[in-house]
Amino acid sequence: MEPIIFHADMDAFFVSVEELFDPSLKGKAVVVGGSPDQRGVVSAASYEARKFGVHSAMPLVTAGQLCPHAIFLSGRRDKYVEYSRKVERIFQGFTPVVEMVSIDEAYLDFTGSARLHGDPLPLANRLRSEVEQQTGLSVSIGVSRTKLVSKVASDLAKPRGILWVLPGHEAKLLAPLRVGKLPGIGKVTEKRLHDLGVTTVAELAALGRRTLNELFGQWGESLHRKAHGLNTAHFDFHEEPKSISNEHTFAQDTGDAEEVHATLTQLVERTAHRLREHHMFASTITLKLRDLNFRTITRAVSLEEPTQLDCEILERTLELLKKSWGQQVKIRLVGVGLSGLGYTPLQEHLFEKQSREKKTRLYEVADKIRGKFGYNSIHSARTVK
Repeated sequence: MEPIIFHADMDAFFVSVEELFDPSLKGKAVVVGGSPDQRGVVSAASYEARKFGVHSAMPLVTAGQLCPHAIFLSGRRDKYVEYSRKVERIFQGFTPVVEMVSIDEAYLDFTGSARLHGDPLPLANRLRSEVEQQTGLSVSIGVSRTKLVSKVASDLAKPRGILWVLPGHEAKLLAPLRVGKLPGIGKVTEKRLHDLGVTTVAELAALGRRTLNELFGQWGESLHRKAHGLNTAHFDFHEEPKSISNEHTFAQDTGDAEEVHATLTQLVERTAHRLREHHMFASTITLKLRDLNFRTITRAVSLEEPTQLDCEILERTLELLKKSWGQQVKIRLVGVGLSGLGYTPLQEHLFEKQSREKKTRLYEVADKIRGKFGYNSIHSARTVK
């Protein structure tokens, strides 16, 4: 039985949701993320804005320079989450095997459903139509035997397209693409391949399994399979994170201790949340400060006992802040990092263990709420302002 994997990717999702509430935005260059005089980055850009080189993760200042006539919006996160859930419910109406990999994309497994749904192409068209009718949003869909090829296909089909890669044609589709188009190949790996004279997927495939294994170790097998459009599920060796960190750049340099404390609290919440997602504990906490003169200070403390609890991480972080900053100089950026990661905490005394278990259950409940209703559904009181 041939696998049938769909990759459904919403088209310019944030911008499209904004257009639902303001139809006058349609056909215009729109950038979501903030105003061009802010220090943030672009969250999303309409296809009209992309023609000028604007893309996600680009500094807003740069976007403003490339496309000064664009309409810049701060965005409405609650609405994006609401519509993401609507789309997910539509997907689940077609198949119970849905994997939402981000707020605007998902994999759907239709393997063995031919008698129920028919051929993949008309099925994809029905799915796309259902999304448009129920939400007013458009989606692009890639179809193939593997997640990797389906994801590439949906990208090639944008906007509002469907691309079905027939079994046996995967390598032919990928061959002319640049290696950076393959999911899982980031800028570092792409540069290393470029240094080897490899710029296209065809050139990557031509290196062969043996050469790739010699050059990249166990990662070489995954690269070989990616280049041929094969399933990589059992060959993508997920490396454990060596560190986890989050940073925040203030819209304006600040000397307000309350604002700095609240921001650090939020960064600790996010960092500890990610730590628990990996079921890990941290033994080193690092504070990062950058002042208005771009001078960067980092301070770290090693813990006697590893932790994954927000309150313990925050306590040590604020201690580092007190030693590093006296409010005489305004702060531009703050960051929190966790390292020395492992899976097992040290042995605890009975009463300490009971106290920690209560706190752990509290944070686990918060994690579950965030998993169901979105990260911003719950925060500590300190960060509310």
